[in-house]
Amino acid sequence: MRTTVRKRGFNLVETLVASMILSATVLTLGAISTNALTSTRLHRHYEMAASVIDQQLTVIDQVGIDQFIEAGRMEGVNDQLEPGYQWVVATEYTGTDNLYAVKITVTWLEGKRPYHVTAQTMLNGASLASEATPEESQTP
Repeated sequence: MRTTVRKRGFNLVETLVASMILSATVLTLGAISTNALTSTRLHRHYEMAASVIDQQLTVIDQVGIDQFIEAGRMEGVNDQLEPGYQWVVATEYTGTDNLYAVKITVTWLEGKRPYHVTAQTMLNGASLASEATPEESQTP
């Protein structure tokens, strides 16, 4: 009489399947981490571009919209921040109550791909409008 002794443990096929599942899981987690880091870096660039727009709006507030209106369009580069952000401020008269449309565009390169952020607002150019009609303010 023979008694069959059952061996404990895993056979070769079970071990191979388990190792394939484990390696697929590790590769998936690595891909997710890489995509998360790439997205974080891109969002950081968008945040910095918004900061450049905020800086330009602050300059317009300090200097006054009048100088920007006279220039019509101003450009510059902010090299203090990587990868170097180029900005353009364009102003245009809307034809209504001394309101001027101000459009600020910030562009940068990430690798070989260009990105941009644009902000538009309306500002009051009251000082230029009052200078344009001095005879109205000098009534006896």
